[in-house]
Amino acid sequence: MTTRREVLGLLATTAAITLIPNQANASTPITAVRGATLIDSSGARPNTTIVLANGKIQAVGHNLPLPRGSTILNATGKFIIPGLTDMHVHGAFLDRITLPLCLANGITGIREMWGFPPIYDLRDRIDRGEVSGPRLTVGSTIIDGPHSTLPGALIVSTPEEGRQAVRDAKTQGADFVKVYSYLDRPTLTAIADECEKQTITFAGHCSNHVPLGDASDLGQRTFEHMYGLSLATSTRETQLRQAIATLPLDPANSFAWFKQVLEFERQAALSHSGSKAVRLAKRLRRNNSALCPTMVAMQVYSSPADRFANDPRMKYMPVFYRDLWLEQLKSWAPVTEREIRQQAEFFRHRQEQVAEMHGHGVEVLVGTDAGNPYSFSGFSVHDELRLLVEAGLSPKAALDAGTRNATVRPGEKADLVVLEGNPLKDIRNTQRIHTVLTRGRVLGPAERRKMLADVEKAAQEPFPTPQRACC
Repeated sequence: MTTRREVLGLLATTAAITLIPNQANASTPITAVRGATLIDSSGARPNTTIVLANGKIQAVGHNLPLPRGSTILNATGKFIIPGLTDMHVHGAFLDRITLPLCLANGITGIREMWGFPPIYDLRDRIDRGEVSGPRLTVGSTIIDGPHSTLPGALIVSTPEEGRQAVRDAKTQGADFVKVYSYLDRPTLTAIADECEKQTITFAGHCSNHVPLGDASDLGQRTFEHMYGLSLATSTRETQLRQAIATLPLDPANSFAWFKQVLEFERQAALSHSGSKAVRLAKRLRRNNSALCPTMVAMQVYSSPADRFANDPRMKYMPVFYRDLWLEQLKSWAPVTEREIRQQAEFFRHRQEQVAEMHGHGVEVLVGTDAGNPYSFSGFSVHDELRLLVEAGLSPKAALDAGTRNATVRPGEKADLVVLEGNPLKDIRNTQRIHTVLTRGRVLGPAERRKMLADVEKAAQEPFPTPQRACC
């Protein structure tokens, strides 16, 4: 058993950090990972030892002395990265599916994009250690304007209703406010102002009624799915926005209006302006706004409906998902050869635009839109990393996006992933997970196999059918 003197002696020797008084005692378990190459936002450090205790990183260095009784994980020849984060998730309520799939895949933090009281309670139970899962950041219920395509969204029709929605979100326990596609400018402006008063951020879709740069100026923290990006960087933006403003909307089929706006975005991508992209990037950087492109989900929506239907990871999804996802894609997926070709080209243009904005210094976040068709909790983070690299980011840049530029240093949370291969040489090596460390737990190969087996079993059990998924 490690003694308090040994713990303090270790930390004095490494000159790394001191424990809070009385934090270390005779029952303090010490875990050390030795011999791996550490890769984080600061670079790569070979043959590193990382010492963990009390859910925190206590020391990082080479050949560190360890107290008697320490648990030592030999990671010689392996690679360690900070825990990954999925910044756009739906489905935390499927806790027996979503949470273990994330942990087994090295995802130690997720941002749930549609919150309600039971999810806030789940977040708090995870924080208290009562439930095993990634760290949860949870948004408000989705706030949208009239004619929303989303069943269950909170519809606000006036600026005051928008302000009240923000106040309610803060009272209920949301970590941020989630905004959506149909909010008009006056209402979005009121929401932004109330968020500042309530000291809460807002994030979500770029409103179809407000240009992306203007929404960033209002304070929107993140923009999801690449919506609005093509328009904001097009030489035809003014003309296309006038077409949106005069586009008829049938309340009985508001999704048709949404699809036509996406068609205008596709057309906008064909008249891309590099100089407009530079100006937009300056605004986004100034406002600390980030892009969360969710390329995994956007690729699915840009592809024929059955392209991903036989993905072997379906065995981890509730059985009703197969029919639910295929039904959902009927209104999205291209059908004719011309549509398929156009959507594939549009997707490539959008990828290039994200890489361009990253090259101009705009923060890019890894998000999957998990819960939507063929976007799998946990697994799809690795798909997103691959798509970012295909778009033009370096493996290092993609990894920084997936770890929120985390640095492994004393005092940080002990969320780490041990890999069998070097992700800087091939980003697909993030899938070659050996061990996940989080909140003092060591999830080795056997533990991870059991977690996946348990999820596969749970997926066959009856679940209440959720509302139509959203993005």
